[in-house]
Amino acid sequence: MLKVLYVASEAVPFMKVGGLADVAFSLPRELRKLGIDIRVIIPKYKGILKKFKSKMAYVTKFMVPVGWEKQKCKIEYLEYEGVPFYFIDEEYYFHRDGIYGFYDDEERFSYFCKGVLGTIENLDFKPHIIHCNDWHSGMICPLLKEYKRDNPKFSNIKTMFTIHNLKYQGIYDKKILRSLLNLGMEYYNDDAIKLYDGVSFMKAGINYADVVTTVSKTYAKEIQNPSYGEGLDGPLRKRKDNLYGIVNGVDYQIYDPNKDDNIFAKYNINSLGNKVENKVNLQKLLNLPQNKEVPVVAMVSRLTYAKGIKLLIPILDELLAKDIQMVILGTGDREIESRIKDFAHKYPEKLSANILFHENLAHKIYASSDMFLMPSLREPCGLSQLIALKYGSIPIVRSTGGLKDTVNPYCESTGEGNGFTFIDCNGDEILNTINMALKFYEDKNMWKKIITNAMGSDYSWKNSTIEYKKLYESLVKG
Repeated sequence: MLKVLYVASEAVPFMKVGGLADVAFSLPRELRKLGIDIRVIIPKYKGILKKFKSKMAYVTKFMVPVGWEKQKCKIEYLEYEGVPFYFIDEEYYFHRDGIYGFYDDEERFSYFCKGVLGTIENLDFKPHIIHCNDWHSGMICPLLKEYKRDNPKFSNIKTMFTIHNLKYQGIYDKKILRSLLNLGMEYYNDDAIKLYDGVSFMKAGINYADVVTTVSKTYAKEIQNPSYGEGLDGPLRKRKDNLYGIVNGVDYQIYDPNKDDNIFAKYNINSLGNKVENKVNLQKLLNLPQNKEVPVVAMVSRLTYAKGIKLLIPILDELLAKDIQMVILGTGDREIESRIKDFAHKYPEKLSANILFHENLAHKIYASSDMFLMPSLREPCGLSQLIALKYGSIPIVRSTGGLKDTVNPYCESTGEGNGFTFIDCNGDEILNTINMALKFYEDKNMWKKIITNAMGSDYSWKNSTIEYKKLYESLVKG
């Protein structure tokens, strides 16, 4: 049986900051259905709920070399919905409020990378593949090369490194090579892990993994260009023959309007009248005028420049002058949050600004909205547009990364397509595309066809897990 250790810095239901956490649970669960013995390992954070901690079982303990010091490491185990999870337990590093952004993250995740390899050394479970994710686990790849020299238990183990977002690279002072990682200075060069004047965990994964993947085919191509490569386009071009794009899936056990207990009224393609009921109830909840005919345009997003919000702000006056309502949910840049709140105050019957993270409200917004806006400047994969499709909230997106791979422009002559797209990064393009969608919205039969196309799109993990399985198998055979 193929054995994989899936390494992530976060995973639902234990700790979540971004989409990686969803993938770190859903993908292994689906891969196990294909007969792969895949297990997940994450840090044991302070914020993990007591109901999970109380069920964790002690497995083993050992010491981890961190530079000239040694730190203790305890491994605990819990199976959740059929997925085995290991937890690296060390209070000094992980018993804090939050996951990232601490003064010593370079030490915390150096320890984590070494702790993962120490876990393999001290368990009966020997994986064929270590599947690393994002910068936090990227240093495992060169460390494994060193460990193989001295310990036969690591022989024949392959590595896969998945880039979820290239922007975050884990760049730190070169002194950590010796002071934390116990690696020689030969790694401090442009063909190894040197980046700018430091060393990069992300570059370590890119250069030393046997295979590199990212979360959509278009993003895999984009990041090989300087405009998207974040300074790593050169190394990525060198790895192009071992660089693959596999789009993330959606967990339809969580996101399905026909089963979702978070929404006002459940529905499917054959009961779209209940979607209208969701709209009216959301309008009531958010103190917007209750009108089932008015189109509701939604955003559930981090309010940051990368998400294209600054492109939207200059056109909000013109957009809100139309016969529409907008609902925005999310947090992010303080200046953007403030501007959005100002517009909500100016247009109280048109715009509901919810500057917070609220999972239950997010579900209600997906179910209640007619259109879902994602004007992202960059989007490696995107999860929101996939959820919106399932809920029949028609995506209006910029054609980049995973958005390009999953949202197909509606064509009136063929009746094909599940959304609306634009290319240029400017407000006029957003406005023109929304106007096009509003025009189609007026034709109820045509709009129902678009909704049917959207809800019929299959972005479950089914196809993606088959791609991962094939890649795992070819990696082991190679």
